[in-house]
Amino acid sequence: MCGIVGYIGFREAYPIVIKGLKRLEYRGYDSAGLMLFDGTDLKVSKTKGKVSDLEEKSAKEISTNGTIGIGHTRWATHGVPNDVNSHPHLSNSGNLAIVHNGIIENYEPLKKELTKRGYVFHSDTDTEVLVNLIEDVQKKDNLKLGKAVQVALNQVVGAYAICVFDKQKPDEIVVARLGSPLAIGVGENEFFIASDASPFIEYTSNAIYLDDEEMAIVRLNKPLKIRKIKDNSLVDPYVQELQMNLEQIEKGGYDHFMLKEIYEQPSVIRDTYRGRLHANSGLIQMSGVEDNLEKFLHAERILIIACGTSWHAGLVAEYIIEEFARIPVEVEYASEFRYRNPIITSKDVVIAISQSGETADTLAAIKLAKERGAFVFGVCNVVGSSISRETHAGAYTHAGPEIGVASTKAFTTQITVLTMIALRLAKAKGTLSNSDFFRYLQELELIPEKVSEALNTNEMAKTIAAIYKDAQNCLYLGRGYNFPVALEGALKLKEISYIHAEGYPAAEMKHGPIALIDDKMPVIVIAPKQGHYDKVVSNIQEIKSRSGKIIAIVTKGDTQVKELADHVIEIPETSDALSPLITTIPLQLLSYHIAVLRGCNVDQPRNLAKSVTVE
Repeated sequence: MCGIVGYIGFREAYPIVIKGLKRLEYRGYDSAGLMLFDGTDLKVSKTKGKVSDLEEKSAKEISTNGTIGIGHTRWATHGVPNDVNSHPHLSNSGNLAIVHNGIIENYEPLKKELTKRGYVFHSDTDTEVLVNLIEDVQKKDNLKLGKAVQVALNQVVGAYAICVFDKQKPDEIVVARLGSPLAIGVGENEFFIASDASPFIEYTSNAIYLDDEEMAIVRLNKPLKIRKIKDNSLVDPYVQELQMNLEQIEKGGYDHFMLKEIYEQPSVIRDTYRGRLHANSGLIQMSGVEDNLEKFLHAERILIIACGTSWHAGLVAEYIIEEFARIPVEVEYASEFRYRNPIITSKDVVIAISQSGETADTLAAIKLAKERGAFVFGVCNVVGSSISRETHAGAYTHAGPEIGVASTKAFTTQITVLTMIALRLAKAKGTLSNSDFFRYLQELELIPEKVSEALNTNEMAKTIAAIYKDAQNCLYLGRGYNFPVALEGALKLKEISYIHAEGYPAAEMKHGPIALIDDKMPVIVIAPKQGHYDKVVSNIQEIKSRSGKIIAIVTKGDTQVKELADHVIEIPETSDALSPLITTIPLQLLSYHIAVLRGCNVDQPRNLAKSVTVE
């Protein structure tokens, strides 16, 4: 959750910190704050609300001069969103300032002990406890800041990414991570610190991503030193070249990042299969799969672990892998998987899916699977992320930065990667005929064009949105490959418009949800011509007979459903297995337009954050 920014160098820190926080606001946006060091004292400004509120407030109440600064945009965990609980937090002496992403689980006993020692706390946060613990260690043992941070972190339980500054050591910032991401941008005589690389991409293309249980002392005009928190051993910094550019994190003329990202799907799907899919040659080449092909082929089952939208992509993959490769697949919520003592063996392959590569529950599930001997394959979007480092092998989705909190292009690119995996395994096992294999490769290659065509439904989605923007409830129905799409469509509507929505397999409607249907209930039915079309038509007739309002997603040229539905959105035809890549597009657009018409903050829906890096 939360976004962290830091700068130390020769430039004015304030504009870098403010701009960086705006780029990280997708990580949390209920409060924000910053600290600047002007060479003499710490200048702190913080407020409940958006980064724009912080910018307005800080310009009035503090001097914005200084070449050292840290900042924070918050998704609240401990303590309600208000000015006092906002970061940065200062130690009791006023010498230390900290920003923190994560949760310190044992903060209460630490707080009690520090209170006995005379420390006074002004906020309800675990972070204020941590900064005073660091100060207490520093004073008690007469330690330099870096060592004090290391000793203190060995006493805490939980997850963190932190930046700590001591005005008595005005040429350094100490950073550390465990379970929450932290990147260091390396420039000429300057360093940048952030939760991801977006705050500093116009200044440097070189970044170091800290691993778990690592800390760094970032000093002016001195080499960067990285150490292990537990044993103080030195780590050789690994500098990566950034895989993003400034254009990717700007809106590019769109009203919202979400709309931009919906419209990017034809290009990012193509980017995802570029160099991997060779339809004319009948080849799929994915190094992570190819190098571990025997593990996949000899797996007794494949376990897919994910959360949210990634879990829905995993459900689609379950259908595709079992259909194509005939390998048993189970899909698990990562948040439940890790707590139910699952049966995992060395004969299992675990596929972990996460857009950010930092999802806390998915990371914990990966570690559990590895401990029990499974081979773990990651599917994620962010190069250098924790999941890409923790898994044995994997594949990037190449969706580019996804800023909108409600995931769109991540979903379709994840399905693209998982479909290629299924096809490669089917080819190796001989479970698909050569003709079917070639047909699917060719059809997958055409998907970007068909997604582009599906985007032409935007005006129809906008028209329908105006009719149903005030609905209180909504039902999404799909069968087979499109049941997970129904779940995803309902999730999008809930996330950004705050309308209660549920997704169901269409046949399950009679087992309860049909009781909800009346003339005020919009029902979105995914009914492409391929698949279980006749069964879905029967379900639509059942809804119609109960006066339900039907919005149908149908194959172009459909006539049967058109006679029954109140509204029809036509999409291009594709194979049943690949249809989720098309059917999801009008659902994304419908949710977007309903949210806009309701006056909701599409890119930053309430109570949500893009990357769930805490439990």
